[in-house]
Amino acid sequence: MDFDYAHYMLTEGVKGKENPSGLCSPSREAYQKRLAEALNMNRTRILAFKNKPPTPPVDPFPHEMLSSSMHQKKPSRPRRSIPQSSDRTLDAPDILDDFYLNLLDWGSNNILAIALDKKLYLWDASNGSTSELCTVDDDDGPVTSISWAPDGQHIAVGLNNSHVQLWDHHAGRRLRTLRGCHRGRVNTLAWNNHILTTGGADGGIINNDVMIREHTVESYRGHHQEVCGLKWSSSGRQLASGGNDNLLFIWDRFMASSNSPTQWLHRLEEHTAAVKALAWSPFQGNLLASGGGGGDQSIKFWNTHTGACLNSVDAGSQVSALLWNKHERELLSSHGFTQNQLILWKYPSMVKMAELTGHRSRVLYMTESPDGYTVATAAGDETLRFWKVFGTPEEVKPAPKSEPFAYVNRIR
Repeated sequence: MDFDYAHYMLTEGVKGKENPSGLCSPSREAYQKRLAEALNMNRTRILAFKNKPPTPPVDPFPHEMLSSSMHQKKPSRPRRSIPQSSDRTLDAPDILDDFYLNLLDWGSNNILAIALDKKLYLWDASNGSTSELCTVDDDDGPVTSISWAPDGQHIAVGLNNSHVQLWDHHAGRRLRTLRGCHRGRVNTLAWNNHILTTGGADGGIINNDVMIREHTVESYRGHHQEVCGLKWSSSGRQLASGGNDNLLFIWDRFMASSNSPTQWLHRLEEHTAAVKALAWSPFQGNLLASGGGGGDQSIKFWNTHTGACLNSVDAGSQVSALLWNKHERELLSSHGFTQNQLILWKYPSMVKMAELTGHRSRVLYMTESPDGYTVATAAGDETLRFWKVFGTPEEVKPAPKSEPFAYVNRIR
């Protein structure tokens, strides 16, 4: 239906024929008026069937400002540069090449302790001075484990004869000897306030209260071969232990004195080689990382509340030590044959961020500075290396480059 044509035929098309004079009757005019109104109403309804085009928003900013802001990028965090070589390399003659021992520790006092056979040396990182704290007797040595107390003043020294000596490094004297802890050498030590936990070649784990005469207060039984790894959680409630029996145990401090024959919280059997490398996460209290020896070569992550294995990564070689970065979600591992390298992993993706080489033998011992930026490693190649793998704080000036064991070089 063509309303325009119909309207034309009813009005204009017949004007000359039906009304040559241009005059219309009143009835015709009324009809034409009603017809025009109907046509206009129909046109309006059809055009309104579609939605009206949206009204463009008012731009509150000038065009120049908007264009410049679109090209501005958010300030990106500068990418950390990871040095591919050690910051310095020092000689460490006569360090024992033994996977099951723990002979390197960096105290809260910024003093690095290293055991070289029967001698214990201290290097003060703040001024570069070096001193010999003690030399154990031939019948007692060699030194098999060391660990700084949280106060940074006292250090525990585990010996091959099953005893543990406590030394005051300020006074330079031995305070006491803990006897009868084990039936063999003391492989590993861990502090929990004034409680010193010892792990021995006999598979035993003992809590020693160093403030009382009868120092043995609790013991843990579960390992049936020598214990080579011990670490307390930051809360001081859970203890992780690893042994040459390929077992990893999680112990609860408040279950140790119970009469139950099974004292452990979790007995974890997923590793297939000795478990020495242990590290509690600094940002999640119940997250533990563990590393297996040459027959296992894996790094595993555990929820110690439930005992669940959260992830397992093939590291490619023997894992001897693990350290968490205190400033980033990263994990550093040290390795043995074949590359004797350090690997920096991004957590939780476990993407390799860097592989650091330099040691010519397996990297057995690893510790970090109190500020969490510098890592020290010692290996069977009789060298001690320092790595800036976790970065360098801007507010801290670099320590003077002095060789802490320079005078030992002349003895070789």
